[in-house]
Amino acid sequence: MKAINAMKVTLSGFVCLSSTPHISSPKLALSVLCALSISACQPSDSATNTNQTQAVSAERTQTIEALAGVPMQQLATFDPQEVKQGGDTGVTITSAESYSKPSSNLTASRKGDFFIGNAFFSQPWVMAPASTDSRDGLGGLFNVAACQSCHVKDGRGHAPMNTEDDADSLLVRLAMPATTDEQRQQLQNSLIEKVAHPVYGGQLQDRGIQGVPAEAQIAVQWTDKLVTFADGHIETLRAPTFSLTKPGYGAFDDELMVSPRIALPMIGLGLLEQIPDEDIKKQAVSNNKNADNNASSIRGKFNWVMDPKTGKLALGRFGWKAGQTKILTQNQSAFSEDMGLTSNIRPHESCMPAQTACLDATTGADEQGNGKPPVEVNDEIAKFVEFYTRNLAVPNRRNADDTVVLAGKKRFYDMGCQSCHTPRYQLPKTNDDNIEQHGQVIYPYTDLLLHDMGDDLADRTIAGKLPPKDAQVEFLANSYEWRTPALWGIGLAQTVDPQATFLHDGRARTLMEAVLWHGGEAAKQQQKVLKLDKQGRTELNAFLKSL
Repeated sequence: MKAINAMKVTLSGFVCLSSTPHISSPKLALSVLCALSISACQPSDSATNTNQTQAVSAERTQTIEALAGVPMQQLATFDPQEVKQGGDTGVTITSAESYSKPSSNLTASRKGDFFIGNAFFSQPWVMAPASTDSRDGLGGLFNVAACQSCHVKDGRGHAPMNTEDDADSLLVRLAMPATTDEQRQQLQNSLIEKVAHPVYGGQLQDRGIQGVPAEAQIAVQWTDKLVTFADGHIETLRAPTFSLTKPGYGAFDDELMVSPRIALPMIGLGLLEQIPDEDIKKQAVSNNKNADNNASSIRGKFNWVMDPKTGKLALGRFGWKAGQTKILTQNQSAFSEDMGLTSNIRPHESCMPAQTACLDATTGADEQGNGKPPVEVNDEIAKFVEFYTRNLAVPNRRNADDTVVLAGKKRFYDMGCQSCHTPRYQLPKTNDDNIEQHGQVIYPYTDLLLHDMGDDLADRTIAGKLPPKDAQVEFLANSYEWRTPALWGIGLAQTVDPQATFLHDGRARTLMEAVLWHGGEAAKQQQKVLKLDKQGRTELNAFLKSL
């Protein structure tokens, strides 16, 4: 393998668009409109009368209606119940604090746990030893010192705007291709998440505490790409070229696969956690059964991952590639990889064997008793943070009955966007303590499945090449596949944080830009989006902004 020191990483490729444009892309997860163009989209003249049964298959329609408990026609028109897209947990606030409020049905006796969790989520952790004993142990290697640094006001992140900007709300995941039969078998059976780099591990950490060198620095350059609609309207997209410079532990390998990812919004996670596994699996069946062999057909698959708490295989639903099973495991993984903090689920320091300064750094681990190893995030803290992240409320919709919004909603359904952005679920009452989420009717607009979004949004190797499609990077997910992001609350993303951007690497500054980057399974639909006239674009955008 050819070694390089300060290798420029070309993480996005794109093709020139002519009168018959074609853009591939992937990244469901949030940014967010991952599955929007995944849907079938109609030309936009004012007479868009396509029947929705033509936009999605009969079986997919049946599945959506079964999950929703109402007919497709009701979903596609004004539905007063949808104003509360987070059910009875929703809030009406429309300010910068829109993502930071507790579930509105949270009782006074339970709000104390929410606010304690908020304190641990928002306040920075510090180096050990420190007088703040409950929050010491940061690093040795880390990305940020507080959860809130990535999830600004509990919202989504953004990519660095230039070489001087920090990468606080963006991180880079790493993976190596399997080289042995044992590794390939482990990946195929989801026994391991990925083949980690032997020196840099599975995530680049661009900061270190005093005496511990950072792994590398992250920078980005942007290239404009003009896209022309059928009516002559020009949209300017931007393609990122990320660079990893100043490697702290030796050269990178050309085959190293790199995946830049912005932070996802925190709202509604407890509701998504309550969607039954079978409701997610049946959508993969309904999509795949009707998919032909064309690469642009809507398919979708669920990720099958090793749960670090139980040691058993389970369905993944959180993260850009659905690599986490539960809110608790998602939180503990972030504590470990983003902040260098140990917990009972992730009890080992996030240092690789060659990173001796990291391994030798003083920890803030405290004895737990009962035979448990010393850790920095004990079970009590973990429980508070889990409760907080479970109960961040989804804002109610705005202007849901507006005529322009409803016209945009009709286009959304006529174009088949619900092929991946499943609109509605009826949550069960389960045998657990998550009472705020029990029995809610919710409108998240996601199937929580992985979709191949094409070459343009696919992750690259550090040498700028596309990995093979059989190279797994996060359990069953490859570099081209992204989980459909939930759309609820997306219209308030830049109210919460004006710098917030969309798609996995933050390249999209607007919702329309995010739509236009879609490719792969969405290639046909993205072409149809480009036929929307000014009225169609205005209506579709109004609907999305109302969510």
